[in-house]
Amino acid sequence: MTVGRDSNFSISDDLIRQFQRDGVACLRQVVDAPWRDGIARAIERDYDDPGEYFHDYDGRGGRFHASSRRWQAHPELRDYIFHSPLPELAAGLLKSHKVNLLYDQIFSKEPDTPSPTPWHNDHTVWPIAGRQVISFWLALDPVTAETGAMEFVRGSNAWGRKYRAESFSKSALDYDVTPDREPVPDIEADRSAFDIVSWDMEPGDVLAFGSYALHAAGGNGSGTLRRRAYSVRYCGDDVVYEPGSATMPVLENHDLSPGQPLDSELFPIVWRDGRSVTPAQVSA
Repeated sequence: MTVGRDSNFSISDDLIRQFQRDGVACLRQVVDAPWRDGIARAIERDYDDPGEYFHDYDGRGGRFHASSRRWQAHPELRDYIFHSPLPELAAGLLKSHKVNLLYDQIFSKEPDTPSPTPWHNDHTVWPIAGRQVISFWLALDPVTAETGAMEFVRGSNAWGRKYRAESFSKSALDYDVTPDREPVPDIEADRSAFDIVSWDMEPGDVLAFGSYALHAAGGNGSGTLRRRAYSVRYCGDDVVYEPGSATMPVLENHDLSPGQPLDSELFPIVWRDGRSVTPAQVSA
């Protein structure tokens, strides 16, 4: 199945099986230049005004700019979230009739920014229950191990583990570290014991991964290349609102009660029964 009129990317049964088995897949040339150019413009503006949910990562020099829920501030990001090939791609990979937006994040590591992103999975700090969850991490620059390529433990999505939440930023994203939960495995102590996968990427390539997948990224050791990325997280039919002690404040939704579907102004429906959806309240 070819995804959308603006993409030549096709969803195959093999790709769906790979994503569901491995918890991650690298999708080549999904997002074309006009979409990327719009996102890049939004990121440049976000540097000057990152909004309430800026991630203040303690670094070792350089600049690691990250901020969340920016689709509400930048029209280019809103357009991408609702009208790019991603909602249809999410529905296909999740085998879901309905797709909700969870939230979006900007991640930009400037040259000579050695700050790593430690091993973690996302589900621990998200206020959701369910397995039909997907993140799309779009590369806006060439990505290599030197510039901070993402790494994944293949198959860890199937473990279903909610690890201890390790807060590695000082920001509005802070959450309880849930000391009663098991810690993330010390992957760096014995990397050979884990099936670690990573990909070099070109602008327009996208990583698709599940919310239980263990992942990490190195710092940007290049003296000249940026590593800008834009990540959008979507949920499918089986996901309901289920906040916990580790829920990031940015995702607290006071319009919902535990156990309810995500359908709300904060988590809008973007795809339903084979067609895109743009709620009136976010169409401007």
